[in-house]
Amino acid sequence: MLLLCMNCFLMTWISNFNHVLIFLCGAVVGDKIFTGTYGVNYGRIADNLPSPESVVTLLKASKIRNIRIYDADHQVLSAFKGSGIGIIIGLPNEFLRDISQGEDRAMNWIKENVQQFLPGTRIRGIAVGNEILGGGDMGLWQVLLPAAKNVYTALSRLNLAHQIQVSSPHSEAVFANSYPPSACTFRDDVLPFMKPLLQFFSQIGTPFYINAYPFLAYKNDPQHIDINYALFKKNAGIYDAKTKLHYDNMFMAQIDAAYAALEKVGFEKMEVIVSETGWASRGDDNEAGATVKNAKTYNKNLKKLLLKKKGTPYRPKMVVRAYIFALFNENLKPGPTSERNFGLFKPDGSIAYDIGFTGLTSSATSTFLSFKVCFLLHFLLLSMNIIGGK
Repeated sequence: MLLLCMNCFLMTWISNFNHVLIFLCGAVVGDKIFTGTYGVNYGRIADNLPSPESVVTLLKASKIRNIRIYDADHQVLSAFKGSGIGIIIGLPNEFLRDISQGEDRAMNWIKENVQQFLPGTRIRGIAVGNEILGGGDMGLWQVLLPAAKNVYTALSRLNLAHQIQVSSPHSEAVFANSYPPSACTFRDDVLPFMKPLLQFFSQIGTPFYINAYPFLAYKNDPQHIDINYALFKKNAGIYDAKTKLHYDNMFMAQIDAAYAALEKVGFEKMEVIVSETGWASRGDDNEAGATVKNAKTYNKNLKKLLLKKKGTPYRPKMVVRAYIFALFNENLKPGPTSERNFGLFKPDGSIAYDIGFTGLTSSATSTFLSFKVCFLLHFLLLSMNIIGGK
């Protein structure tokens, strides 16, 4: 009987050890996922965008090394082969119920949409759903964690968990309040789903991804929010009496609000990464602040801030990383006009406004001129050779 108990104990210990070992070996450090501090969301709800191959050229010209897409489109993944650009792919919301049913379904999805593109295409993460918690479909709240676990387990079995991170980005709707930053808490109805998800992500080394939009905050309350505070321009800022910290821009305040909420539920060491942020260059009459001038100001100042590779007032040692929304205007997106006008680039690949990037148009012109020069030089040499032969 004693021997049987010892065997049971040993088997349980080995099982638990292997479980922990998978988590430790599978954990992916943020620096390996994100090169530098700046990335862009490559949305494609449009019928007038450049080919994925042209997008690779555009990204390289602009020195953008990190992108997120919202699916696992095979044409896109093939086009990025050999580019060296890190990609987080999306497992769309409509797949979550199916993937949550079993690890075998996650395995099939990964083999079809991930494994076959490795190692040529630098897939660095899988975002399981987008803005699920706090959203309108409560059924998806329940299947998010099982789906994420199945995806991670399948990656582990394929020996890919050490290089591909499993995550799930959230909207500001998960918070009950976020002002001042230190007062931020998760919603009571969200917390029973959020806490076990955070526990799992903490075990596998996944950061907290948040979609943070000062534009949306300003648009919803322009009477009480200083637009200069939202645009990183000179302003009085806000003072958080609890932490005794001063904020001169809303973006940093939104990140620290997330850190405060995480700390309150026991995850003070978890990194926060901004999975989406941006500013619309055009909007409806009731969408305050949606102008080209403001979009240029926000994105240019944000780019400067990120390139400094600094932390927030509350987490000064945690370097801020963010993905800008979005690469292109997307003419088929539903909703208000602003939804179709977040792009840094126009559909033809030219810049929407100048924040220091190179557009496809100027690149194409340069290539064409180079071709003309080479052709004329070749013709000249050929002519000289013919004349010399005579």
